[in-house]
Amino acid sequence: MWMLKKDILVLWRHKPRLISLFVFPILMIALFGYGMGGEIENIPVVVVTESSGTVTDATLNAIKGVDLYDIKGIITDPNNGKQMVENGEVKAAIILPSDYENMTSQQPKTVIVYVDSSDQMATQALVPATQALFTQISNQIGMEKIESAVGSSQVQVQSTGVSTASSGLSIQNMMNSINFEINKLYGDIKYIDFLVPAILAMTVMFSAMMGMGESIAGERERGELARLFMTPTSVASVIGGKIISKLTIETFRALILIIAAIVLFSVTINGSILLTLLILVLSVLCFVGFGIMISARVNSQEDYIQIVMPFTMPMMFVSGVFYPIETMPWIFQKIAYIFPLTYANDAMRAVMLKGVGVGGVWIDIAVLLGFTLLFFALGVRRFNRDI
Repeated sequence: MWMLKKDILVLWRHKPRLISLFVFPILMIALFGYGMGGEIENIPVVVVTESSGTVTDATLNAIKGVDLYDIKGIITDPNNGKQMVENGEVKAAIILPSDYENMTSQQPKTVIVYVDSSDQMATQALVPATQALFTQISNQIGMEKIESAVGSSQVQVQSTGVSTASSGLSIQNMMNSINFEINKLYGDIKYIDFLVPAILAMTVMFSAMMGMGESIAGERERGELARLFMTPTSVASVIGGKIISKLTIETFRALILIIAAIVLFSVTINGSILLTLLILVLSVLCFVGFGIMISARVNSQEDYIQIVMPFTMPMMFVSGVFYPIETMPWIFQKIAYIFPLTYANDAMRAVMLKGVGVGGVWIDIAVLLGFTLLFFALGVRRFNRDI
């Protein structure tokens, strides 16, 4: 019993560790129970209507009635719709052609869908669901055509005695009133291609954050940091040295991981390799800054790990590493955008899968820079006060 009393007293004296002991499992239960593995819903799409009328309105109502879609706009320019997909504003653009309202035409109408294939899971959900929806709509249009044609043929038979067979009616053509064309903007993306950019970002996150726990909190616990500051070495030199050291190691590790992904899984980098490395380096700096911010106030490595874990594990799950953010409940989708890993993943996928340049990821880079500056500012301030 005395050992139990001792351990409880130790926990009570280390409040961060005590709080983390209860908060962390609750967070994980919530993430697994409500956030992961759910059905994909509310995927952002735009609908382009090149004509207007009752058929278009009925189609729009049918699209709005499917939970899979979150319609971000109904526009009339197909190029704008495609551009919205390329800019990452939506995952797909559904384009209804200009002859969509022409019910008398025997020629099938072609509905084109531009889909952001860099999001492999969203694509897997969108393509079959949209195809099934328009097959259903095509059948309904075909039935209406048949009913209309049969009615007119009956009138013609009564007036002229000509059979319906001689009227050129083709039931098959009428049932196939809509052709469905899928344009995957970035080709066929495999799950491993979707996964690797985020795994790279997640790896540098774990390594940088855990490494800083060992580097600062661990050294403080062992008294090494105190002995170091007995020398003329300044705080800035110590922090700067640790940043450069961690940055060099993690950049080298990222290079090895990229080479391994290319060799083992034939992963291709469609964009600039230098930009890919730049994003990884910026991610390392950001998470090193986070590590300094936390480790500046804790007295032991164990305290550091207990405080960091409730951040790292939820960040890993809600930042879109394994599942697209759209699969999560809306509250987790909102939380995802307060984590820097979300922006690192988004930038890495944009460069590696879509081949975009700096102009396509400048928002992600700006946000990562903002997080980095914030973490370093808080970390250095707290560090100075603590030493």
